[in-house]
Amino acid sequence: MLDKKAKEKVIKKFRVHETDTGSPQVQIAILTEEIKELTEHLKNHKHDFSSRRGLLKKVGERRKLLKYLQKENAEQFLELAEKLKLKIAQRLREEEEEEKKKEKNYIDPEDENGEPKEEEIEEEK
Repeated sequence: MLDKKAKEKVIKKFRVHETDTGSPQVQIAILTEEIKELTEHLKNHKHDFSSRRGLLKKVGERRKLLKYLQKENAEQFLELAEKLKLKIAQRLREEEEEEKKKEKNYIDPEDENGEPKEEEIEEEK
């Protein structure tokens, strides 16, 4: 559980407007900090199954909020995921890079003459 000062610090960092305390961005940031704390606790106390259950509940709640934010505002979702350094942000970035590579390959097969390159002809056979 986050202490009051740590929670206020997280709220100030991720709030959308001046009086914001409950937006999805703030809730996700608070849950992320709590998850980090619980993860550290469980590294030292491996048989604390009550805390493990609490951790799983927090992870599930964060996942729901992330899904909601992604559906409502994808741009803010990506920005928040980058700030929090979530794995999903890295995965999405990799997918974007792959997509860009595919687009380049899709454009590149034809040279100046408008004919397909030899590599593409071989692939079709």
